[in-house]
Amino acid sequence: MMKEQSSLSYLYGTNVPYIEDLYEAYLSSPDSVDSQWRQYFDQVAAMPGSTPKDVAHRPIQEAFANLAQQRGGAAAGGVDFAAMQKQVAVLSLISAYRSLGNRAADLNPLDRTHIRQLPELDPKTYGLTDADMNTPFHVGTDLSGSPKLPLAEIIRHLKQIYCGPLALEYMHIPDTAEREWLQARLEANGARPQFDAETKRRILKEITAAETMERYLHTRYVGQKRFSLEGGESTVPALNHLIRASTEKGVQEIVIGMAHRGRLNVLVNTMGKAPQAIFDEFEGKVDAKFPSGDVKYHMGFSSDVPTPHGPVHLSLAYNPSHLEITNPVIEGSVRARQDHRGAEGRKQVLPILTHGDSAFIGLGVNQSTFNMSQTRGYSTGGTIHFVINNQVGFTTSDPRDTRSTLYCTDIAKMVSAPILHVNGDDPEAVCHAAQIALDYRTTFQKDIVIDLVCYRKLGHNEGDDPTLTQPLMYKQVAAHPGSRAVYAEQLIKEGVVTKEEAEKLISDYRAAMDKGDRIQEILPEQKREHAVDWSKYQPISWRTPVKTALPAAEIKRLADRFTTIPADVKLHNTVSKIIDNRKAMAVGEQAIDWGMAETIAYASLLEAGHDIRISGEDSGRGTFSHRHAVLHDQNRTERTGGVYIPLQHIGEKQGRFNVIDSILNEEAVMAYEYGYASSAPEDLVIWEAQFGDFANGAQIAIDQFITSGETKWGRWCGLTVILPHGYDGQGPEHSSARVERWLQLCAEENIQVLMMSEASQMFHALRRQILRPYRKPLVIFMSKRLLRLKDACSPLANFTDGEFRLVIGDTVQGRDQDVKRVILCAGQVYYDLAKARADKGLEKDIAIVRVEQLYPFPYEEVAAELKRFPNATEIMWAQEEPKNQGAWYQIRHRLEKVLGANQRLTTASRPASASPAVGYAVKHKAGLDGLLEDAMKL
Repeated sequence: MMKEQSSLSYLYGTNVPYIEDLYEAYLSSPDSVDSQWRQYFDQVAAMPGSTPKDVAHRPIQEAFANLAQQRGGAAAGGVDFAAMQKQVAVLSLISAYRSLGNRAADLNPLDRTHIRQLPELDPKTYGLTDADMNTPFHVGTDLSGSPKLPLAEIIRHLKQIYCGPLALEYMHIPDTAEREWLQARLEANGARPQFDAETKRRILKEITAAETMERYLHTRYVGQKRFSLEGGESTVPALNHLIRASTEKGVQEIVIGMAHRGRLNVLVNTMGKAPQAIFDEFEGKVDAKFPSGDVKYHMGFSSDVPTPHGPVHLSLAYNPSHLEITNPVIEGSVRARQDHRGAEGRKQVLPILTHGDSAFIGLGVNQSTFNMSQTRGYSTGGTIHFVINNQVGFTTSDPRDTRSTLYCTDIAKMVSAPILHVNGDDPEAVCHAAQIALDYRTTFQKDIVIDLVCYRKLGHNEGDDPTLTQPLMYKQVAAHPGSRAVYAEQLIKEGVVTKEEAEKLISDYRAAMDKGDRIQEILPEQKREHAVDWSKYQPISWRTPVKTALPAAEIKRLADRFTTIPADVKLHNTVSKIIDNRKAMAVGEQAIDWGMAETIAYASLLEAGHDIRISGEDSGRGTFSHRHAVLHDQNRTERTGGVYIPLQHIGEKQGRFNVIDSILNEEAVMAYEYGYASSAPEDLVIWEAQFGDFANGAQIAIDQFITSGETKWGRWCGLTVILPHGYDGQGPEHSSARVERWLQLCAEENIQVLMMSEASQMFHALRRQILRPYRKPLVIFMSKRLLRLKDACSPLANFTDGEFRLVIGDTVQGRDQDVKRVILCAGQVYYDLAKARADKGLEKDIAIVRVEQLYPFPYEEVAAELKRFPNATEIMWAQEEPKNQGAWYQIRHRLEKVLGANQRLTTASRPASASPAVGYAVKHKAGLDGLLEDAMKL
């Protein structure tokens, strides 16, 4: 090919496409090009730090064309390989800086004299010498605004842009438009912000406030924990800059998630909490308005703050010390707020998450939260992440022991998020990074990370001595003047402020702190259109009556809507049969099963205007194939997009129905749904486990939020949790939803726990959860076996009359005086007990009572049932779980309260076990036979 074109100049502009095609052919198959070209391209690829794909093709084209013009076009004759090799070497050097410059950047406030020297950034690596430094080369227009610069100038620009106090990692992003946007944004002004003097003075004032507050508290409350922000004070001006700039983008609400480091500082200097309120917390003078409360550096706050483009509502979420678990909670809360705002929601509500360096890379909940970030059911249109990277890692750790990656932010690369590394000693660069992050999020609706490289002036807390384990680092910390001093000195040299003005900022702030006055201006609380109103749910008794039954005609009308499927949607034969059965159930021709009971409840709530959100690993179909809320078109027509969701077609003014097959995760997803439900009291929000004991993976979310959020922080939540539970011979991991753990956490009427035995109970429970003006988390232990057990199906009359039954009494009539034993139980074991009683002919001697609500415990209803049997001297609790598990040890003290004077309490169960269930079928059957034998033995 090359020989055929030997009479032409390959540098002539019109032949550039030919060269580009040749290069593309080489990338696809090196053997497809002439050996001379292949040898040249091989040399380019072999340069350290380079790969063929790293060399941008457009600049190569421009360079070839311009070189050709300089040399007289076609008249030049032949190819100037030496010139071309130099030009491509320069492009390779530029590419290396864009890819690797961050590794040699001026990022560490403690170690600024030992910047890494990378061979990939050395011009000599690419065959460029001192003789080339004054030679002009083409660079494209992004680098400096000029398409052509001397090599020395190119290198100066590259160092300033990619190796300064703000360094960008973005070459891992596969989307070309995003890379080009980021590259242009950083290179446009040499990676430096163009702040005016007023903005610089404001930044100085804010970083002064951050430092002075910490030092003030350190002297006023000696030795008390506050988790100081000293060393990372640039966080405050950056957050404040981000908040001010966000309203120009249309943001009306910002929800912030933050662990304890720097939290008090942000509360005062960003959120506008009065310092006096902080002092009262230090001094124990706060009103103990919550049953347990929490420590001061876990507390949340909300306020409306003014900005140049209008007010914005800020919410700093409450946070436990289980680092990072608040992140999915924030995302869920943000999604709820966005959903209720409609089409503009993603634009109007912004999530900001702050992290610690070790926690960010170390805790799996962050991987899960990133994994959710671009999925349909969980995306919030991009989150801005601040990593307060103090380079230590919790209490004593060396960075070499805290991760296996180069940067603590490498976890964000899993979603191709750009990463802005920035030196915390340069608050202007930090604010610039915040502006870029906001603009990127607005443009691309994706996550972006700011890695604020700083240090921790004190120990993990104020009582900790870091020199015990970090002696060398803390010699550097002790010698560091502080970020405020560094920046003040810079502005003094620039003539922006005088030394006296800078010092006066400190004294003015201390005076304000002495008075306890609010530092950050906030606006009077005003009614917001989309504000969440919890007032009507508190205080309300769980016994508040509510009508949950529906007229038969209403059930039929709703069923007609969700069983009418468009003619062009072809259903699977199994699903088609289910739809036909539901039509028959709606008119009373068949008893109603659990799937139909759920669906009627959902349809009725949707028509009443309530939104419904269900998520879990198989929620659309249901793990046990009972729900079929999402119907998959076997023909996958273009009109349906492959699915049809009947509950989205109930009525014109219905609520939204969103059912999500979640990522394979429990911890982050449950926490997300908790956050969503906490911001959407009118919605039915459900998290469903694939198997009940999979909730084990979410135990932190359960302990720290679902069961204790109200007593610690006064945070109300109506999340419904559905946990498949039941001993069906499926082994240790598919049997138990750990009833005992949930009941152990029950106190102060914090949650509701149900273990139901009939389909109609599911219908009434779901409707009760929303129609009753009572919002507490609802935990449903749902039997897998009962989903299809005919005896557990319910007649239509159970839906048209009655309500949720806390207790279902014995069904045998006419022998109450003869009963010797009353068995109390919950869930599917009832049917095993009833069958065993019938087989042994013991209906006259034994009564079986179902306790459908385990908490809050229905004392009155259980006592009333026991009074039916005045001659029963033995009350037995029967459960299919091992004796040390299940409800027994957590319910025994409640049962003792309702015993009569002549009654004793016993139990029947499987033997105590270290495992939730056995894995051998023969042992499973023996365990069931044994507990039934004990229950029936008088």
